[in-house]
Amino acid sequence: MSRFTAAVFAILLSAMPAWSLELDAPFDNIDGGELTLSQWSGQPVLVVNTASRCGYTKQYSQLQDLYDRYRDEGLVVLAVPSNDFKQELADEGKVKEFCETQFGLDLPMTGITHVKGKAAHPFFRSLKTEVGFVPRWNFNKVLIGPDGTVVKTYGSRTKPLSGAITREVEALLN
Repeated sequence: MSRFTAAVFAILLSAMPAWSLELDAPFDNIDGGELTLSQWSGQPVLVVNTASRCGYTKQYSQLQDLYDRYRDEGLVVLAVPSNDFKQELADEGKVKEFCETQFGLDLPMTGITHVKGKAAHPFFRSLKTEVGFVPRWNFNKVLIGPDGTVVKTYGSRTKPLSGAITREVEALLN
C-alpha cells in the first residue's frame, strides 16, 4: 500500500464512528408498513422496548409526555413492544388499542419485536455488538443522537421525564 493510500485510508477511518448501529433495518410499523431509525436521521431518537403487562407500563404516559414536549423540536420517541420478557399482549392490534385507550399514545410504535437473543432485531443485535447494551427488562431506553450514535442507555427504573433523560435530549436539540 502506498503512503498516499495509507494516509487516505487513515483519514477515512478517523472520520467514521467507532461503531455503526444498524439504523436501516426495517421494523414492522404497528400501523402497517415499515419504520427505520435512519428515516429520522438528523433527529434524536429515544428507542424504548415496551410491554403492556409490566410494572413499568405506566411509563407509557411519560413517554407520550416527553414526545409531546419535544416533538416540535425534533425528538422522536419510538416504542418497541416486545414479548421477550413474557409481558406483552400476543396481538399487535390489542397492543395498539391498549396503548391508545389507556395512555393516548400517538408516538411511533413498531410491531411486536424481539430485542434480545438470537432472534433480536438487527438494531438490537448491533447495540449488543457495538456498545454492549442488551435490554435486561422492559422499558430500557436508548438515546440515539442526530448523527446516529448512541448517546446514552437507561434502565427500566429511569423515568422518561427524569432529568437524566431530559437534560440529554435538550442538549441534543440545542
